[in-house]
Amino acid sequence: MKYFIKLLACSLVLVWMTSAKSEVQMGVGLQFGQLDTSGTETEGTASDTSTRSKSFEEQFIGGDIFVEYIAGNGLTVGLSYVPLDIEIGAGSRKDANTEGDTGTRTASADVTDLTTLYANYPVSGDWYALAGVHMTTIKTEESLNASSYPDEDIFGYQIGFGLKQGNVKMELSYSDFEDIDISASGGNSNSVSADADAMALRISVGF
Repeated sequence: MKYFIKLLACSLVLVWMTSAKSEVQMGVGLQFGQLDTSGTETEGTASDTSTRSKSFEEQFIGGDIFVEYIAGNGLTVGLSYVPLDIEIGAGSRKDANTEGDTGTRTASADVTDLTTLYANYPVSGDWYALAGVHMTTIKTEESLNASSYPDEDIFGYQIGFGLKQGNVKMELSYSDFEDIDISASGGNSNSVSADADAMALRISVGF
């Protein structure tokens, strides 16, 4: 809900900025891409302080809604919001130790409430350069022995280029997110560190 409030607030600011030679438009986008995630889990029990590593390469399809301010010279500033979660990794393992931490453990993480503040800068004809800042929450789901990992808010950046014809845009971008570092609570003291980046092709239509 907090991201919808931010989206509404930015929409009002964009409307306030509108002049006779500029416009504000809303629209929808469709994204296709690959998300690369690598991470490590460090055990925190007295009998096990080992570290495990795992990497994921996953394709994704997602959609977004956006609002943007388009200046008379073509410079565009916008805000997009992805309403559906994007999974960045899932796995399971079997534990057995002298401390009674036995059984099959599962864990997964999702990118939720992905919000991007971006700018399009015209460079040649209908082509433009793209730069943006991501804000998102990493939401964890796990079945562990009396412990859990908290969710974490992180930032990231986006760069790319695109082509605009009328109200339709097609763009290719690279995104890199800051490192994710979380520690378990309520049981053992395991910790997880991860890094994620993505390549995406996005097609959007404004109204």
